Amino acid sequence: MKISAEQFSSIRTLVVGDVMLDRYWFGSVDRVSPEAPVPILSVNETEMRAGGAANVAHNLRALGAPTHSLSIIGDDQAGRDICALIESYGAKASTIKDPTIKTIEKLRLMAQNHQLLRADFDHRPSDEVLDQYFRAFEQALTDIDVVILSDYGKGSLRDCAKMIELARTMGKTVIVDPKGNDYSRYHGASLITPNTREFEAVVGVSESEDQFSERAFELREALAIDALLVTRSERGMSLFEANGQRVDSPAQALEVYDVSGAGDTVIALMALCRAFDMTAQDSLHLANTVAGIVVGKVGTAVASIDEVIEKLEAS
Repeated sequence: MKISAEQFSSIRTLVVGDVMLDRYWFGSVDRVSPEAPVPILSVNETEMRAGGAANVAHNLRALGAPTHSLSIIGDDQAGRDICALIESYGAKASTIKDPTIKTIEKLRLMAQNHQLLRADFDHRPSDEVLDQYFRAFEQALTDIDVVILSDYGKGSLRDCAKMIELARTMGKTVIVDPKGNDYSRYHGASLITPNTREFEAVVGVSESEDQFSERAFELREALAIDALLVTRSERGMSLFEANGQRVDSPAQALEVYDVSGAGDTVIALMALCRAFDMTAQDSLHLANTVAGIVVGKVGTAVASIDEVIEKLEAS
């Protein structure tokens, strides 16, 4: 298949959900601490990257789509940093500030491009701020084509069910990256994209491919969603459509360095493909191509439209 550099430039996207600031401390390890049996990281470089829903926005911009990011942050430096990052990618950053919380952060300690430790700083927004967030979402819907709800279980999507219902009533495509084991809140979405572990947490572990397929179609029907995509790591992806069609696509990564944020990449690409009305087979092929690029990079990363075109041409 072939795509152009302007393929997705007319699809207006809105990303809603849990944004976070990903901090990386890079260094080397050459000794063990005398205080405890743990390695000592000699830090020689630090870096900030957009994480969570902000990484979805970054992926969309890298693929050429106009993007609006709507998020909740704390009134702190981390919040200002994540807004600056989003805007540096060329996306529009709209934020609701909650003075009672700190912006979500993830700190990764890296040695020789391998993760030693991750520290999470999570804070859930207040109900008052979540009410403001829903009103801002309602206003943002007027001039977009597709909505992506990026749920990391950090609390900003308390009104997820209402958001889906409102967006669908307005004729918008709604793509959801789910979290937790209560998928009833995603009822009526256009597409949800759990990974294998998330899918099995809801329907149980399947003993065969037939059972896996049966449970996927049952879940799709129960949620009244248009399609269900299960990302399956080295087994690729499986898409289950409303017409009873199952489409599989094998993984394409030649070398995996880091799967951080790979789900963000897949949901961004699938949102664009659904809005573009691309066939299921082409959508999965493209999603696997983009995911293969991203997992070959260290840390939270994206694939540019030029990289995707180059890889498609090479294959």
